[in-house]
Amino acid sequence: MEKNVAILMADLSGYTALTETHGSVSAADLIDKYIHIAQNCLVGDSKLHQRTGDEIMFISDSPDHLLATALKLEAATASEENFLQVHGGLHFGKVLRRSDSYFGSAINLVSRIAAKAAAGTFWCSDEFVQSITDQPACTFTSKGNYHFKNINNETEVFEVSSKTKQPNYIDPVCRMLILDTQKATPHPTENELYFCSGQCLRLYLGSH
Repeated sequence: MEKNVAILMADLSGYTALTETHGSVSAADLIDKYIHIAQNCLVGDSKLHQRTGDEIMFISDSPDHLLATALKLEAATASEENFLQVHGGLHFGKVLRRSDSYFGSAINLVSRIAAKAAAGTFWCSDEFVQSITDQPACTFTSKGNYHFKNINNETEVFEVSSKTKQPNYIDPVCRMLILDTQKATPHPTENELYFCSGQCLRLYLGSH
């Protein structure tokens, strides 16, 4: 039997670049940390349903709880040194649950929305915005109407605008966040350009 649920899909921007630069062990360690952060961000009945690569799918009966989870996840990842920016999508719609798996067009839609969201942002559907009952600690800014692949109707999507401070510096090679420039490796001649390590600096210099 189908039922309405809130769905969040969130993955890491730059995960492929990080894997290529620092290798599989660093990538696996980062995923372990991501899962730990995500579990600590769950609000109310929100739950971490499954992980595929660097993408985590969250489910909740309450859109308010899932929105709060997304905001906590955004803030937590943005304040983690040498981590990656998160981005994702939110939707509220009918799904079919069978053998602990979820099926339906709602899953496809939230996946398409997540793919559109820029690094460090969450986008959501109009259905999700309309399902919120509590006064949210954010604003919803329309990004216009989109016709997503394999989705019949056009969908208006919104960026979830929170007060989370965006990082000042991002390693241009592996895409990791640079929060403390005193611990980072500066470019020898270009001001305001920092790297997580000497390895990334050497790779950058070798390609420019």
